[in-house]
Amino acid sequence: MKKQFWLMLLLTIVTIFVNLGSIPLLDPDEPVYGETPKEMIQYNDYLSPRIYGEFWYDKPPMYYWLVAGAYKLLGIVELAARLPSAVLAVLCVATVCYFTTKLFDSRTGILSGLVLATSLEFFYLAKAAVTDITLTLFLTLTLLCFLNRHYHLFYFFSGLATLTKGPIGLLFPGAIVILWLIFTRRLQEIRHMKILPGIIIWSLVTLPWYGAMAYIHGLDFVNGFIGINNIARFATPEHVETAGWYFFIPVLLIGFFPWSAVLIPAVIKAFKARNSDLFSTVSFLSIWVAFIFLFFTLSSTKLVTYILPIFPALAILVGWYINSCRDEDSTGYRLVWPITLTVLVLLLLGAMAKGLFLFPEVVGGLTALAVVLGIMVIAVWWFVYRGKPAKAVWGQAGAMVMVSFILFSVILPPLADNFHSRGLAQAFTGVYDGKSPVYVIKFLHPGFAFYTNMYGKELKPDAELKQFVASAEKGYLIIQEFDYQLLSDLEKERLDILTQLHGKMIVLKK
Repeated sequence: MKKQFWLMLLLTIVTIFVNLGSIPLLDPDEPVYGETPKEMIQYNDYLSPRIYGEFWYDKPPMYYWLVAGAYKLLGIVELAARLPSAVLAVLCVATVCYFTTKLFDSRTGILSGLVLATSLEFFYLAKAAVTDITLTLFLTLTLLCFLNRHYHLFYFFSGLATLTKGPIGLLFPGAIVILWLIFTRRLQEIRHMKILPGIIIWSLVTLPWYGAMAYIHGLDFVNGFIGINNIARFATPEHVETAGWYFFIPVLLIGFFPWSAVLIPAVIKAFKARNSDLFSTVSFLSIWVAFIFLFFTLSSTKLVTYILPIFPALAILVGWYINSCRDEDSTGYRLVWPITLTVLVLLLLGAMAKGLFLFPEVVGGLTALAVVLGIMVIAVWWFVYRGKPAKAVWGQAGAMVMVSFILFSVILPPLADNFHSRGLAQAFTGVYDGKSPVYVIKFLHPGFAFYTNMYGKELKPDAELKQFVASAEKGYLIIQEFDYQLLSDLEKERLDILTQLHGKMIVLKK
């Protein structure tokens, strides 16, 4: 089993670290988490996060601190901005493997680690400069420490989660634990949870930063962080197009691919585990998944990345289910897994075929991806048919390592210019006169600031952009072609005339 553990860890590292810093930071999220720690270093202020030279209260500082540390080691480069996510993702996989081995057995631990490491959304976000992997690791440590009765660590890691993403670092573990205690009729366990020392530990981790921010910035911090970035986002949709109750269903199917093919039988087995010795553990994992999924389903603001913290629990459930198939005379998995996987891959191939018309430059990469996915389906059919589900896991995981390599080495590099602002920044610095004001459309602002070391003035689409076009002010306009095309013909004509007469320079990002 030790050899399998090290092989699993090697596959995880290869999946996550290959070409980690080769692609520029992708608009609009990655540059935010690259720019803010850069300004921490610039202003020598590691307490109050800034962006564009102004204080902002969008997130607590944990990921910014980690990236600032990486900048100190490697310089201000893309690799450093993404390195904390990558390292913490590997630690998350190792954490899942370690605790699952204690809760179940070593084989289930290794299978669960493989499932997590090779889930599409997990390894994609592990290679991204965003906070989601950091939060997922700390929540996973929090909940698994509770399940193993390491109560002091439970409060400590909950504090780190709170320093990463705010109140949910306490709300999620607290709600999941209480629901589980009620469901399993173990409320008396509260007496043994070391609550008073736990409050002290959690407070020592979180209050120095939160208290200092409230003292220095007062109501601006309280209203901005709690009011706007937590309560308002939950109550009011930030993106209307993702507000539907069903949003996270396809996100889960795609994000947990290819292991979403095993979700249904794993969930069914979890429901049937009531008379099992493992009922308490399985029910805890199930409540973990259900609570977070339902919480974000009820939230008005929904983003693809929000449900990542359920992936470790799902990985453990899937690993447990697949390992149990080895010991049971079960025929369900023999059909559900390969059939569902085949359907999902066919749907994915259909989407890829459509992608060929939009991006013909990646035909080679998409063809290679189709071949790997086809081999993966065949391998799963073969091993499952022969009653060797563990080997099917290794085959499927190995195929996803190749998928990661193809995505980040063959497909994304030629497409990257469509999704980052580095080229735009280079074009701008080649024409900038060094003194005129600069106006940047909101979507491009973080990437523009990161790659030019200039802030500019942010313009929101529609009203503010139209107001700028209507003015006679001289300046440089950094805008997406998409937003430019939304202007009326009269506005475009006026902008072109003003460019000739008054020096309004348009730098378009296609």
